[in-house]
Amino acid sequence: MALAGRAVLRWGARLPSPGPAAAPLCCPAWPPAACGRPYSSRGKEEIDMSTYPVESIRNFSIIAHVDHGKSTLADRLLEITGTITKTDRNKQVLDKLQVERERGITVKAQSASLFYSHEGINYLLNLIDTPGHVDFSYEVSRSLSACQGVILVVDANEGIQAQTVANFYLAFEAQLSIIPVINKIDLKNADPERVEKQIEKLFDIPTDECIRISAKQGTNVEKVLQKVIEKIPPPQCNAADPLKALVFDSTFDHYRGVIANIALFGGEIAKGQKIVSAHTKKRYEVNEVGILTPNEQPTHKLYAGQVGYLIAGMKEVTEAQIGDTLFLYKQPVEPLPGFKSAKPMVFAGMYPIDQTEYNNLKSALERLTLNDSSVTVHRDSSLALGAGWRLGFLGLLHMEVFNQRLEQEYNMSVILTAPTVPYKAVLSSAKLIKEYGKDQITIINPAQFPDKLSVSEYLEPTVLGTIVTPHEYIGKIITLCQDRRAVQKDLLYIDENRVMLKYLFPLNEIVVDFYDALKSLSSGYASFDYEDAGYQSADLIKMDILLNGNPVEELATIIHNDKAYAAGKLLCERLKETIPRQLFEIAIQAAIGKKIIARETLKPYRKNVVAKCYGGDITRRMKLLRRQAEGKRLMRKIGNVEVPRDAFIRVLKRETDK
Repeated sequence: MALAGRAVLRWGARLPSPGPAAAPLCCPAWPPAACGRPYSSRGKEEIDMSTYPVESIRNFSIIAHVDHGKSTLADRLLEITGTITKTDRNKQVLDKLQVERERGITVKAQSASLFYSHEGINYLLNLIDTPGHVDFSYEVSRSLSACQGVILVVDANEGIQAQTVANFYLAFEAQLSIIPVINKIDLKNADPERVEKQIEKLFDIPTDECIRISAKQGTNVEKVLQKVIEKIPPPQCNAADPLKALVFDSTFDHYRGVIANIALFGGEIAKGQKIVSAHTKKRYEVNEVGILTPNEQPTHKLYAGQVGYLIAGMKEVTEAQIGDTLFLYKQPVEPLPGFKSAKPMVFAGMYPIDQTEYNNLKSALERLTLNDSSVTVHRDSSLALGAGWRLGFLGLLHMEVFNQRLEQEYNMSVILTAPTVPYKAVLSSAKLIKEYGKDQITIINPAQFPDKLSVSEYLEPTVLGTIVTPHEYIGKIITLCQDRRAVQKDLLYIDENRVMLKYLFPLNEIVVDFYDALKSLSSGYASFDYEDAGYQSADLIKMDILLNGNPVEELATIIHNDKAYAAGKLLCERLKETIPRQLFEIAIQAAIGKKIIARETLKPYRKNVVAKCYGGDITRRMKLLRRQAEGKRLMRKIGNVEVPRDAFIRVLKRETDK
């Protein structure tokens, strides 16, 4: 029986197909050609990539300091080329992670293929938007390996900052074409002439090569695309060569397995082909290839010089190593050099809040480290916190973002211990040299710190820091650097208002709160960047924390001798606040070897044993108090102080509450 005003559809019957007038809700322009781009999605018409020979391909990255407008420029480029429809909602289109949208920063390099017609020729432009923070410079260097040129964006208001300098030299050393772009010229305080002079002075790029744009309003952005075509060379490769593809990024999909982002340096790749990984020597069948626009869009084939994605039934996260080379079965090639492995600057212990979650956390870590290959993972265990891992990160923000991604993408809550840096010890004891098989060892856990008698010297990691600041803050910043045991290497005036300082810092002095202190001293105007500068000899000691004379292994730290007293006092005070009171007195001590350098005493709970004495002789009161004191002494001898798990978490938290 038909219902009034409603069509009833029998189970299994087909819906009538919509006529040509029915447009999909997502796209205001229909038919697809009106969008100004080749329309496709899964199951629909695929793009023929053979119409884009190597000569009409340009691969480029956008590099800049934090918040200079990289992602906004990428949004405008996507709109101009018709890759995305122009709407007011296009903000940080390539920033797909929740953590990126919340913090307003780019964490993962993202690629997109743009189609653009210039002087009657159709070009394929492969754009990679890169992060700007120093902690993610490994993402930038990886992205540059798939490019032939870069757009260097500089803020017309802020001018050249520390990370601008670092990113310029990454591109310069990779011998890439550099297009300088001055962004945010629409701002009231913009001074593009000053920025052009800075670029000429520091980078030796003539002022007439700089393009002035406003990415937010779209001013002059078309000029940037034309300059990319004119100045950046096409990739040096040949489609007639055997297949040679570089895996420069990868993600894990629960249903389709590993999705690898590839750059083709030779040959072509198509669905159904048999390919081999140079790293694992495993053989796969290609299930799907395509380009990112910025969403996945399948194609028939990918050809030499093009950048896209590949799905080949890789089910294990360890199978798609970043930097791996893929080639056709029975057509082996010389593997590409790949990437220099990232060098961790900060280590922290990671433990599940509940040990029953250990296997789930292990699986989540494996999948997340596939997507973020710069994190190093080593198994670790602790008496108080159970089984876990010691993770290596490129910096503190990197550690925070990684932890946030674990929570948001895998719903994992973890305990992160205080960050430490990797120290080295040169051994003098023949017994220890024989045990380790070498005379120099790396210490990432304070429990492994060797005794001073068996070591000829300790070494600490150093970094070469670059600070760019307005000149009025220079005095405060120099004082801050000297307090952190830094040695000045250079001081250069970029222009009449801005100064660039170079300092050699011990890494453990800047790893926790240096950046925050620098920002507060300079009212937020100073910027900071650093690079590895090897190791130097240092007066290091291991500081133990004792509870009633018993050392607590998890709270041991490696510290410079000059800073030991202040750090020991702070840790004892925080422990006094977090450890619950007992029926006996607890002595909380910081010790270096046998020497106690700081102490706090946690008073016991005490029953009022003289409450029942009303009047009478004083000896009666003294007898009761003496008996109570003897009981407390006995209890202290046999009583065992166990630090509760939540007290550990509060003490090991990185942020000081003071």
